[in-house]
Amino acid sequence: MREPTVDVAAGFAADHHFAADYFESYSVVGLLAVVGVLFVAVAFGAGRLLRPVVPTPEKLLTYECGVDPVGEGWAHTQVRYYVYAFLYVIFAVDSIFLFPWATVFAAPGYGATTLVEMFIFLGFLAVGLLYAYKKGVLTWT
Repeated sequence: MREPTVDVAAGFAADHHFAADYFESYSVVGLLAVVGVLFVAVAFGAGRLLRPVVPTPEKLLTYECGVDPVGEGWAHTQVRYYVYAFLYVIFAVDSIFLFPWATVFAAPGYGATTLVEMFIFLGFLAVGLLYAYKKGVLTWT
């Protein structure tokens, strides 16, 4: 009885052809990235070569909406506005995760597991909100 033979060269050629097609699609992306970087570099270089350079004391002043600068450049800002924005982003991004769970909840066999996971997740959000409330972050003064 004869042993079946395997044509290794044909298999290698098929794999090599597939890999060439695979990397050819990435070469187009790489070429576009290089063209984009070169375009930006040429634009900045042309701007640097063509712009007039005449520094004067007025040009070296800090400019803010047409008003001459008064006092120092340091200004106090309220951090609480940042905290409100940060809390909003956290809860807005976390609420996005509820939509995939809602679609999986309707799938057969995943209902109870998904419901438990959703309540655990909402529990973590509630603990975070409670922590922010206890720290006084949510009081507007």
